[in-house]
Amino acid sequence: MFYIVGLGLCDEKDITVRGLEAVKGCSRVYLEAYTSILMVQKERLEAFYGKELILADRDMVETESDEILRDADKEDVALLVVGDPFGATTHTDIILRARSLKIPVRVVHNASIMNAVGACGLQLYNFGQTVSLVFFTETWKPDSFYDRIKENVDLGMHTLVLLDIKVKEQSEENLARGRKIYEPPRYMSITQAVSQLAEIEELRGEGILTPEKTLAVAMSRVGGGDERERIVSGTLAELLEQPSDIFGEPLHSLVIVGKRLHHLEVEYAQTFAVNPEAWRNVAKNVYGCSLD
Repeated sequence: MFYIVGLGLCDEKDITVRGLEAVKGCSRVYLEAYTSILMVQKERLEAFYGKELILADRDMVETESDEILRDADKEDVALLVVGDPFGATTHTDIILRARSLKIPVRVVHNASIMNAVGACGLQLYNFGQTVSLVFFTETWKPDSFYDRIKENVDLGMHTLVLLDIKVKEQSEENLARGRKIYEPPRYMSITQAVSQLAEIEELRGEGILTPEKTLAVAMSRVGGGDERERIVSGTLAELLEQPSDIFGEPLHSLVIVGKRLHHLEVEYAQTFAVNPEAWRNVAKNVYGCSLD
């Protein structure tokens, strides 16, 4: 049996009982370590699970999946992923590979940012397409995300923006020269994300991300509890003005608020606002939300 087990969002205790039982019964257990990260080190997981974990980086998961699936038709093997197993297309691909090899597959679900984003007070059924925002370079500034956000905006839906992480990445020079030298891990900040959104808005000029008139919610370490989780709401302009430490440690996510905004959403998210009065004014005067 090949198990793909969601670990949740925070630490070693977020695994489900069903997931832990599966892990304890496996002969090999891999930890996928590049689409997201937990808030604890691998050793904490190993101590709690009672199993040695084999780190599976991008190369292993995407190009050496046969090694992960080796003998899974004869013994139990698990791949552990942060959040929920279906939070990344990579995990869908390895499940399809297992099925093509006639290996039985069992998925153990868990919490992910896709549902935990509701902690900011915006209702899940008012969310549209989720988009990813990658680090810009001098020569590469992909803007396809803008079209997805615009589609959501046109429907009045909120947009969850997942911010880029770079783990075990090579520089362009080292990649070109075939040198296995990796850059230090990098995690996109809220400030950088808002700056990149504003840059593309200026280039596209369609007015869907006007900094002074677009409400947004910044989220950090969602699921980590009061001592770790941070939620900050305001206009894009207000978020850009804040000191970086107000947003907490990575990982970060950003929500672009849609016009189909309920007054209960306004009131809930207002508790996290940089300027509660300004938050309400924009919600009322720009978004047309009735707050009487």
